[in-house]
Amino acid sequence: MSFPEQLFDESKCGDCACGEGLDFKFTFAFQPIVDITDQSVYAHEALVRGPEGESAWSVLSRVNAKNRYTFDQICRVKAVKLAARLGMDTYLSINFLPNAVYQAETCIRTTLAAAKTYEFDTNKLIFELTEGEELAEAEHLVSIIEAYKQMGFQVAIDDFGAGYSRLNVMMASPPNILKVDMALIRNIDREPNKQAVVNGIITMMEQLGGRIVAEGVETVAEFAWLRARGITLYQGYLFARPGFETLPAPVFPEIH
Repeated sequence: MSFPEQLFDESKCGDCACGEGLDFKFTFAFQPIVDITDQSVYAHEALVRGPEGESAWSVLSRVNAKNRYTFDQICRVKAVKLAARLGMDTYLSINFLPNAVYQAETCIRTTLAAAKTYEFDTNKLIFELTEGEELAEAEHLVSIIEAYKQMGFQVAIDDFGAGYSRLNVMMASPPNILKVDMALIRNIDREPNKQAVVNGIITMMEQLGGRIVAEGVETVAEFAWLRARGITLYQGYLFARPGFETLPAPVFPEIH
């Protein structure tokens, strides 16, 4: 994809990479999203962590209305920089805060500049939005998804089935990837009600033309049920735990 040169203003990349503007530090762990069709790593999700590996909550609990935009911008730069340093050649999935994006075309500048500075392929970026953040206007979220898709990025909706299920957004601008929340995945092999819901999600995404990631898969039995339904992308402890500032190698369990 190509972008106007003015979107590549690298003057602030160093400040963002160092966390300038925040009174707390953070870094990332990376968890692979695997594709079982060829036993490859499709993407790595950047998961925020404290500087010594502290939990995501220890960082996210310090984000508020005053620092949300700064945090969102610094997250993008630091994730791209660390991914480039680690030699990541898969997709990089970066979580973003929809309420921090006042205009998608403007707010993307920092990310593009970081990709140029640290020589990370912009074609390998996935922007992942969480359903845990309530939005007053669904139209705002739709506008972000549409803008990112028009710019050639993949967009994922995280934790679908938990928090604020945006079926209106799904109809207005379906994402490229839908990540099914681990609460629906847990023990799905023996809970018919969960099976019914996930079967409905599978049918919906087949008709909308997107892909599903099964999140939080922990047992072979869960994996076997989901694989039998045609899901090919997975993320969870069964395959790999997040690696603190590393790219962990996944394992692929045998199903008989």
